[in-house]
Amino acid sequence: MTTAFISHPDCALHNPGLGHPESMARLRVIRERLESSDLWARLVHAEAPQVPWSAVNAVHTPAYVESIKSRFPLKRNVDIDGDTTLSEFSLDAARRAAGACVHAVDLVMAHAVNNAFCAVRPPGHHACVDRAMGFCVFNNVAIAAQHAIDAYRLERVLIVDFDVHHGNGTENAFANNPKVLMCSTFQSPLYPFSGGLDEGRNMINCPIPPGGGREEIKQAIQTHWVDAIDRFKPQLVLVSAGFDAHESDPLADMRLTTEDYGWITHFLKRVAEEYCDGRLISTLEGGYELEALADSVHAHVEALAS
Repeated sequence: MTTAFISHPDCALHNPGLGHPESMARLRVIRERLESSDLWARLVHAEAPQVPWSAVNAVHTPAYVESIKSRFPLKRNVDIDGDTTLSEFSLDAARRAAGACVHAVDLVMAHAVNNAFCAVRPPGHHACVDRAMGFCVFNNVAIAAQHAIDAYRLERVLIVDFDVHHGNGTENAFANNPKVLMCSTFQSPLYPFSGGLDEGRNMINCPIPPGGGREEIKQAIQTHWVDAIDRFKPQLVLVSAGFDAHESDPLADMRLTTEDYGWITHFLKRVAEEYCDGRLISTLEGGYELEALADSVHAHVEALAS
């Protein structure tokens, strides 16, 4: 199994400010953890390009994209949402984050690699088509999905989101779009207080109460995801990989362990292998306790590469 690791130094320079949970240290600890293991040498390493503006505009409204572009260059941080801050290098970081996901689509569709993990920030799954939200500027996984549909004429793209927060921005982009099936688990109630079961016929939302863990996630997958995925028969699997449902994470109250991210990833790999020749792309979303984040990403990438 050939797994690409896609990142860029620009992503580490996005600086939402001292004390912000989406910190500059997140990518550093992930890289240090992977480099300290024999897994690092088994990965195919690629630098994320800057995403073309055409790919961003395929998901986000031109007015919103222009509102972001027009703020640069920046001399000081600017809040564009109650939780989302732009800093000097944020535009470059956001373009690399989305670019990593688009590049990963190109790699797996060309059979250059089987799957890929995009170690990027800022995250993306809260970014709606017309506004920033929840630490997110551009919706990385949505941009990748639309690129796959437009460039490769895919008819069935599966998006799986196991971040502890509901991916409302991705839902906003694709609700009732027959070319996308989105399956998600998330703590509820919790920010952004969305994820109602009636938001779109192609949205398989599985809210989990605080304190939920492995058994609740497994039950949700078996009860709600498996049959829907089998009917959909995806041609590509995209994953919004948030690691903030970990029992150590400070922003939520779920009870997943590092090992749980391994079995979740093995399940998703089996889905990709059964339906779409193993084509799977994962991109970093949440995860804010640094040691737990690093260990969970290692378990996730180890499973991808096994």
